[in-house]
Amino acid sequence: MIATNFLGMHWLDALILVVYVVAILGVAKYVSRKVKTEKDFFLGGRSMGKWYQFFLNFGSMADPSGAPATAGSVYKQGMGGIWLFLIPLFLTPYYWFTSVWFRRVRLTTIADLFEERLGSRSLATMYAIVAIFVSVFAIGFGNIVALKTLQPIMVKSPEAYTDADRKNVADHKEYESLKSLQASTALSPEQAKRYHLLKDLKNAGKINPYVSFVNPLFFFLLTSSLVAIFIAMGGLTATAMIDAIQAVLIFIISLILIPFGLIQIGGFKGLHDRIPEAMFSIFGNENHGEFTWYSIAALLFMNFIGINASANMNVAGAAKDELSARIGAVSGGFGKRFMTIGWGMTGLIALALLGPGLSDSDQTWGRLTLMLLPVGLIGLMIVGVLGGKLASLGSQAVVNSALIVKNLYEPLFPGKSEQHYMVVARLSVPVLLGLGIVVSLGMGSAASAVKFLIAISVTWGAPIFLIIVWRRLTGKAVWVQVISTLLFIGVVPFVVSAVPDLRRHPALLEKNRERIVMVEAKATKEDVQLGKAPEIGVKSRKEQRIEPVALYFEEGLTRQNFSDPDSPQEGMGRFNVEIYLLARLGVDVASFTPPMLLTARFLVDTLFPIAILILVSYLTRPGDPEKLARFYVRLKTPVGKTPEEEAEAVALSYANPNRFDHTKLFPGSNWEFAKWDKTDALGFLACCAMTGVVLLVLKGVTLIGM
Repeated sequence: MIATNFLGMHWLDALILVVYVVAILGVAKYVSRKVKTEKDFFLGGRSMGKWYQFFLNFGSMADPSGAPATAGSVYKQGMGGIWLFLIPLFLTPYYWFTSVWFRRVRLTTIADLFEERLGSRSLATMYAIVAIFVSVFAIGFGNIVALKTLQPIMVKSPEAYTDADRKNVADHKEYESLKSLQASTALSPEQAKRYHLLKDLKNAGKINPYVSFVNPLFFFLLTSSLVAIFIAMGGLTATAMIDAIQAVLIFIISLILIPFGLIQIGGFKGLHDRIPEAMFSIFGNENHGEFTWYSIAALLFMNFIGINASANMNVAGAAKDELSARIGAVSGGFGKRFMTIGWGMTGLIALALLGPGLSDSDQTWGRLTLMLLPVGLIGLMIVGVLGGKLASLGSQAVVNSALIVKNLYEPLFPGKSEQHYMVVARLSVPVLLGLGIVVSLGMGSAASAVKFLIAISVTWGAPIFLIIVWRRLTGKAVWVQVISTLLFIGVVPFVVSAVPDLRRHPALLEKNRERIVMVEAKATKEDVQLGKAPEIGVKSRKEQRIEPVALYFEEGLTRQNFSDPDSPQEGMGRFNVEIYLLARLGVDVASFTPPMLLTARFLVDTLFPIAILILVSYLTRPGDPEKLARFYVRLKTPVGKTPEEEAEAVALSYANPNRFDHTKLFPGSNWEFAKWDKTDALGFLACCAMTGVVLLVLKGVTLIGM
């Protein structure tokens, strides 16, 4: 057994961690000498070429929090679970155009877009407030994923357990045993009672398969303090340099567990022998998780609209030219897609090694790290996860400090010096990170957090998309839509989940119907021991019980009093108001499978805001034609190679707002879609081809060893 000298880590792993922390603080200190203005802090001086753009985009998209979250989703649902994180693959060709839009508008933040296009500072302020709230939630997500990854790595040895620790681990082992048993046979009344009690304890985080040294609050405070220090010193440039280091680390940690895991299980053939073939299906099925072709299509539709709200204006705006912005966006995106495939394969390996009984799928990555990696490589994994968290949170902190300064503080306190605003920007970083800690302490699973972030992004993604492409959109329509959608998607679900009388109301505690299905699977060692198969690996059809799931609560149901097995139940997690609305309209939602529930939720959340925007825009007065013309001609004016050329090009466009009307795809209409030039067409086709390559690689890795 490896000796541990510091919080469950070998001294060599601890040393690697210390050296890394010192190194990134040194980088931030070095960069701080070059950060003199707001432009330097928020936009890197608008001078970043293709490489820096790649690192910024790759770092913000492929932060290591996605690795354990993806592996956990695949572990739980099979390869179909990868789509919760891989669905932006189909949107990567779209980045070829959005990166140009956000560079040509020549603004600092997305909030500026609402003031510039719709003439509404109040809408810009509203966007900034909501975007900061959502970003704080995303910071909390990054915190919780990093925590759940490191907790299984930095654990106590059994010899150091207290009596309470031993009971904790023993109860969890009993839970896993009962969970495995109930999937194939009906539990006795006593067993069922015990199972549901232990399940409630597990869902509440009261029992675990190990005891960790990592204290959540201390971990959040320590890592957030590091982010605050290096961002306050170096701004976006420091983030870009850290992302360059992280690109190498992300590549290593994304793939390093795969060879070690395959050796343990006998290669790809051993992987197929241990896992049901259904778990290798990239489009899933209704018996394994939430993802099938139709739920993936609904998720893609929602992402297409919502991705506009998560577009990083600071990253695109930092590019020195349009080509750098384009290449950085698509290369960073495709880099992440390939890493995501590695994350998904790690999830399948975790299923083969750990079995299906692991209660918290978010911890699969940490469990595998401790099980498979030798000393030194464990330290590298810790550095990769922590470093990625620092870089990702750093980028978010810069974006939101820009929103705070440019869209909240400066309008209230105009005319201050640039240094004054720089101080406010730096001070806002620890405040944002502190709020992220508060969110982290009350957050549930990583997958639930991702679904919420995708859904809430539609609130602003829909109007941002129409701002770019539809001249008829009005400010009043955006106001009506934003308020309605925030109430529908955000406020109502939060209120129901927060109010005890509502989350305990019997009408909201319904489940879908239990299903018993016949599945074809290879016989396991347990099947042979029970006499259900002659030998391991023989294919046979057998019954599988699909346990009912809560219809209206994201995290399911739990007991109000854990010490009383007969205690009434209450809902956990987000209240799915979309499904409740369909039920009230007479839809038989109890017959829905998990993929059908997810599809219905995503479609309602996406169509609702689009319908409001279009309807109210036609019922309200359009904007000032002269201001609209200036906005759209600037959006179509290519970025100049030098500041002088840039100023001259914009001035020429303002003098002749109709100079690009010949490029409109629908002349004389309110739609601003432009005809493609050679660069547009070739770039889009190349991105589509690369999308096909990623799909082939994804399918290919699931077929190896069959």
